[in-house]
Amino acid sequence: MDSLRAHIEAGGWPVGTRIPAEQTLIEELGVGRSTLREAIGALVHLGLLEPRAGDGTYVRSSSELQSVMVRRASSVRREQVLELRTVLEEYASGAAALRRSEGQVRQLRELLADADAAGAGADTAAATSVDALFHRAVVRASGNDLLVEMYDHLGTALTSSLGGLTWDAGHAEEHARLHGRLVDAIEARDVEGARDAAAAIVRLTRDHGAAAEGADDPARAGTSARREVEDE
Repeated sequence: MDSLRAHIEAGGWPVGTRIPAEQTLIEELGVGRSTLREAIGALVHLGLLEPRAGDGTYVRSSSELQSVMVRRASSVRREQVLELRTVLEEYASGAAALRRSEGQVRQLRELLADADAAGAGADTAAATSVDALFHRAVVRASGNDLLVEMYDHLGTALTSSLGGLTWDAGHAEEHARLHGRLVDAIEARDVEGARDAAAAIVRLTRDHGAAAEGADDPARAGTSARREVEDE
C-alpha cells in the first residue's frame, strides 16, 4: 500500500485519472493479486482511490488529508467553511504583505487579468479555477511552508463546498474590485489593508451565497428574515 500511496502523492497518477490495470500493477510492483487488492481496498477506504464499476479504479484525491477535508466540508454548513476560509486567508494575506517578492506580486497581477478575461467571457468554470489559483498564490506568498501545505490540502475542500455560485454583474464587479484592493495592499506591504481585503472577499462570498440560497428556498429566506428581526 505504501508504494501505491507514495506514487499517488507524488503525482504519478494525477487526480481524476485511472490507475493501471491489476495485472500491470502486479508485474510492476512484484506483489501477489491478493496483496494488491488489499492495498487498493485500503486506499479506497482512505478516499484516495475510487472504483467505478466496469471502468476501473480512479484517483480521487492526492492525499488522505485532502480527502478527509473534502468529505468533512461537504457535511457542514457553508457558513462554517467560510469561517475557516476567513481564518486562513486573512492571516495568509497579512503575512504575504510582509514577505511577498516582486515576482509574486507580478503573478497575482497576471491572475487578476486572467480572472477579468474569464469574467468578460462569462466562463464560470474558468473564473472559479482562476479564483482558486489566485488565493493559493496569495497563501504561497505568505512564506509559511506549513500554511501553504495545509491550504493546498484544504483548497479542494473549500472550492468543492463553495462551488456552484453564480455572480450577477454587481457582485462580480465588487468581487473583482476587492481582489484588486487585496493585491494593492500586498504590493504596498500594508498588512492590515491586506487582511481587511481578504476578510471582505469572504464576507461578499458569504452574503452572496446566503442570498442565492434564500432565492432558491423561499422558506429558508423567511426563516433568515425572522432570525434577523429576532437578533435586533
